[in-house]
Amino acid sequence: MLVKGWMTTDLITVEEDTSMMKASMIMKEKKIRCLPVVNKKGQLAGIVSDRDLKDAAPSKATTLDVYELNYLLSSIKIKDLMTKNVVYVKPDETVEFAAILMLENKISSLPVINDKGALIGIITQTDIFKVMINIAGVYTGGIQFAFSLEDRPGSIKEAADVIRSHGGRIVSILSTRETAEEGRRDVYIRSSSLPEEKLKDLVRELEEKFVVLYTSKDFLEEVENRRVRIP
Repeated sequence: MLVKGWMTTDLITVEEDTSMMKASMIMKEKKIRCLPVVNKKGQLAGIVSDRDLKDAAPSKATTLDVYELNYLLSSIKIKDLMTKNVVYVKPDETVEFAAILMLENKISSLPVINDKGALIGIITQTDIFKVMINIAGVYTGGIQFAFSLEDRPGSIKEAADVIRSHGGRIVSILSTRETAEEGRRDVYIRSSSLPEEKLKDLVRELEEKFVVLYTSKDFLEEVENRRVRIP
């Protein structure tokens, strides 16, 4: 999946001469952790995070009075705080590549720029989570079967066919060699929910024919029960 299909294009940005106070107010109001900084041509000039603002803010132990403090915060410009060497991603690069950039640089979002350097979007960790959920099909398939299968043509189809034979509708298939033993691959097949008795029969047959790492049911109704509610 490409970044352009998942990035946010309704951007909140600031210009280089924006004051630290205004940038802080925007972050708090919009509940965001970073702001892309653009120049007068709309090109990406830098990025400023809530951490940058906190590090630049006067200590609580300051002897400045409130008027002096407000003057100081309004006089400090974002261009003096922002990170200029920005890690970015392009719209036609994959979401997986964007995730690697975030992980390797220990950041939670990436500005998206076109070939002219213009800022056209932003992609965040939350967007990456949405992609993962979409690919896995969690909302439409409540059962995940994990296998250690022989790394040969047809091995995944054989396991999937057994699931289908018991009435399971295949929602997604993911596989990797990175965590598997030599000559094998770990495969994760998600299927639609099944009645308990059918599921027991299916698991029994799967365990007879394959190396089953686990079978897990996701109870999506628990999402609402575990939602964090802020008073």
